[in-house]
Amino acid sequence: MKNLHCCTFIIVFSLFFPFFSVAIDTISPTKPLAGNQTLVSNGEVFEMGFFNRGNGNLYLGIWYKNVEMKEYVWVANRDAPINSSAGKLTIEENGKLVVVDQSETAVWWTNQSAPAVENMVGQLLDNGNFVVRRENDDDEKNYIWQSFDFPTDTLLPEMKIGWSRRTGVNRFLQSWKTATDPGSGEYSFKMNTDGFPEVFLLSMETPTYRSGPWNGRRFSGVPEMVTANLIEFEFENNSEEITYSFEMRNTSVYSRLIMNSSGLLQRFTWVETSKTWSNYWFAPRDQCDYYGECGPFGICDSNLSPVCKCPKGFRPKNQQAWDLRDGSGGCVRSSELDCGSDGFLPLKNMKLPVSSKAFVDRSMNLSRCEEICKRNCACAAYANMDITSGGSGCVIWAVDLFDMRQYADTENGGQDLYVRVAASDLDKPSTAGSSKSGSDNNVAMIVGITVGACAVLIILLILVYLRRKKLRRLNNSKIDKRDYSGETTTDELELPLFEFTTLVMATNNFSDANKLGQGGFGCVYKVRLIAKLQHRNLVRLLGCCIEVEEKLLIYEYMENKSLNTFLFSEFQGFFFPIDSRVFRSRDLVMFLEFVADKEKSPLLNWQRRFDIISGIARGLLYLHQDSRFRIIHRDLKASNILLDREMNPKISDFGMARIFGSDQTEAETKKVVGTHGYMSPEYAMDGLFSIKSDVFSFGVLVLEIVSGKKNRGFYYADNQLNLLGHIGLLCIQEQADDRPNMSKVLLMLSSEVVQLAQPKYPGFCLGKRHFEAESSSKQDESMTVNEITVTILDGR
Repeated sequence: MKNLHCCTFIIVFSLFFPFFSVAIDTISPTKPLAGNQTLVSNGEVFEMGFFNRGNGNLYLGIWYKNVEMKEYVWVANRDAPINSSAGKLTIEENGKLVVVDQSETAVWWTNQSAPAVENMVGQLLDNGNFVVRRENDDDEKNYIWQSFDFPTDTLLPEMKIGWSRRTGVNRFLQSWKTATDPGSGEYSFKMNTDGFPEVFLLSMETPTYRSGPWNGRRFSGVPEMVTANLIEFEFENNSEEITYSFEMRNTSVYSRLIMNSSGLLQRFTWVETSKTWSNYWFAPRDQCDYYGECGPFGICDSNLSPVCKCPKGFRPKNQQAWDLRDGSGGCVRSSELDCGSDGFLPLKNMKLPVSSKAFVDRSMNLSRCEEICKRNCACAAYANMDITSGGSGCVIWAVDLFDMRQYADTENGGQDLYVRVAASDLDKPSTAGSSKSGSDNNVAMIVGITVGACAVLIILLILVYLRRKKLRRLNNSKIDKRDYSGETTTDELELPLFEFTTLVMATNNFSDANKLGQGGFGCVYKVRLIAKLQHRNLVRLLGCCIEVEEKLLIYEYMENKSLNTFLFSEFQGFFFPIDSRVFRSRDLVMFLEFVADKEKSPLLNWQRRFDIISGIARGLLYLHQDSRFRIIHRDLKASNILLDREMNPKISDFGMARIFGSDQTEAETKKVVGTHGYMSPEYAMDGLFSIKSDVFSFGVLVLEIVSGKKNRGFYYADNQLNLLGHIGLLCIQEQADDRPNMSKVLLMLSSEVVQLAQPKYPGFCLGKRHFEAESSSKQDESMTVNEITVTILDGR
């Protein structure tokens, strides 16, 4: 009877509490993880289980438990997906982990093993680490295996990258193949432990970005680390490890560093109030972040234009390429070194050169460091190893100095670097003594005064000549920068000037064979020149010519011409409504791959379209936020997006662009210029433009890329709704304040999911009136609205 009552209680308890469960954070040899089961860490911070990306494959992964936007921070079988509908994680008696598919076939396993024991467990910890240990031994040093030793694309707090001298494990981040494929991608973030350790971003093992070495306070190439108040950064270089990690000062704040599939290193922080991941920091940020931008001994400074400069005592190795803003050849010495008399040029606020071959001595002070460097004729530069507490340690470079950068004059940017130069280049007065007699001294004085007077006279004559020449050049170099808005400013020209005869020869007398196309400004010709971009997604302006009544601009050559030649001529697209409150960038690519007709557009598959959208967004973000000046493009459209040999997008045609002041957010013009279908309502109707005007144009462009349909503009003879009336996206909302900025757009594109408010009604203009129909076939149209003159250029 007693047992009956007990059973009754259990049944009643189950009926009243059907959803009661206890979170499990461990597996054992007798309790595997299978099917839809998950492990949840003790504090319910992380969750572990099987997931799929919609392509039929299963992966074992870890994600945040209480974050609505699921982001996978670790994947076990990233390169060995399960092709069946079910999977299972088991742990053997020796601690070996095995993932099997539905047929019990092993697809992934760990290589380590320990003596077989009965109490072996696998546990998911609150820091996101999945560990294998003996049941009663939670000492970190005794872990048999841990997921933190094998990162995927994410670095979590307390996770380390670098080399463990104790275990021999080298930890690094590696991107996903694509936004939807967790497999090992081409980009990685690895620590080089040789010499003075630093971290590199690599593309197929080729460096694209470098952090600079750790100087005791931060990586010398990441000044933003000092202002990260929520994060505590740690760098260990001792007998057990050479590692970098970070911890959150407030453990309730989630932050992660990821190496994404597009080659961007990003730090995201979860903002609980808005339920979004905020893009806290990313790299490369600007032109000077790209590896080796200014070559050996060259210094990159993003506050200059061009960004490359040679230090005192050096000159460009290839002056012609340097004039074309290609600094990759670097600098060479102006004078030969003389080991005994050489001096050292102090450079402030420097990102230290590549340090893998540097000599490091922790015990040596800076004075002793200079002494050693001076005696060693091969020594090219030296610096402090640690800048905290007044500086300590010594770093010596006996190789060419590569990938240097100089920051603005702030206490947080870079550190002091001392570069060896010839004494004559330091402009030091001679310190040699003399034992001449008084008469000899008088003769020497007279000769010196005479020579000095002659030199001064010659210098004055040269200065007068140069002054007159400069005035003539200024008169010829001032360009009337009258854009279509009717606003005129005159600035000194900072571009290289080309002779008109040079361009005649380069284009074969402007022959049709070299003609690439024609725009509103004039014809576009192919010119064989070499140059590098200030930003990878902006077309480089190489120079100009203003001779013989001509005004010519010289750009770099783009092999694949403009985006519209691929977008509208090869694929007519499909209708793709986006009406969900959740925008999933990875799912978008997956869906597009499913519906795409690859035979019709082999060069513009959907992953490439997604990459093009992301590249355009990065270029706009640079114009709006990261360049020296805030620039509003005002004519963003498919024909102004050029594609290079690798189909990378680059924004071009800045003829209508406007520069804003640092505090300026909006401007007004009485003459509006633009292209059918791309102008925002506030710009078309009231002449108001801002960064949100470019965001609107970007939104239209995204819809064109996604659908393959050309936006037919504001006016229609058949009164049908245009593309904007079919699809509502945040970028094309009617009110400028409702549209996101480009940093938010990049977040949408780079994150797996982004929670968004329901988009409001898209911006549009009134339909075409009957009396305007007759002029619809004209290339250029004008109208006046609210005393605003509107000039609309054909979008071809």
